Amino acid sequence: MTHPKPLIIASDLEGVLVPEIWIAFAEATGIEELRLTTREISDYDKLMKMRMDILRQHKLGIVDIQKVIATLRPLPGAADFVAWVRSHSQFIIISDTFYEFAAPLMAQMDFPTIFCHSLVIDGDRMIEGYRMRLEHPKRRTVAALHDIGFRVFAMGDSYNDIAMLQLADYSMLFAPPENVVADYPDFPIARAYADVRAFLEANVLTPLPAATGELNPA
Repeated sequence: MTHPKPLIIASDLEGVLVPEIWIAFAEATGIEELRLTTREISDYDKLMKMRMDILRQHKLGIVDIQKVIATLRPLPGAADFVAWVRSHSQFIIISDTFYEFAAPLMAQMDFPTIFCHSLVIDGDRMIEGYRMRLEHPKRRTVAALHDIGFRVFAMGDSYNDIAMLQLADYSMLFAPPENVVADYPDFPIARAYADVRAFLEANVLTPLPAATGELNPA
């Protein structure tokens, strides 16, 4: 029997499907403070203001970050996992990254839909700020999907994912750090894409009806 509500599978991006962009940039520049992410700092605005201050101090702009992003690839198995998910359900990436960062990574996964934010870039290609798509975007996106009649599976790894995981119909932490697990011990945990696939098949996906070979069965 099919479920009365259609399904949307939603996933975070960095740390779940692709490497952490700011960590990669920290490694490329040697600036250790840029290694901090939402896995360590739950206040996203505080984190971004710190990052922009560091970029200004070191005179680093969007071009410098994009050069590093151009060297990144999806995590091993991520592209195949995304392809599998999209063959079974509608799929959305809900991320606190920026469209100016995400585009080349989306191309490597056959352009899944992504909801994220935008950077404010001045005439010298320096990052002077950012525009949130909306306040509390992950939680509000799941709430909006509920409002228009969908059930939602959500997956993430960091503090900024918790609100959407708490609101979703089905939720899972993917390869989370121990501090997140300690603070939110009730979520199922996946350490590999095979774990997520097994959970989806067992608990979320509605089996497709068997093919009859007839276009208009009686």
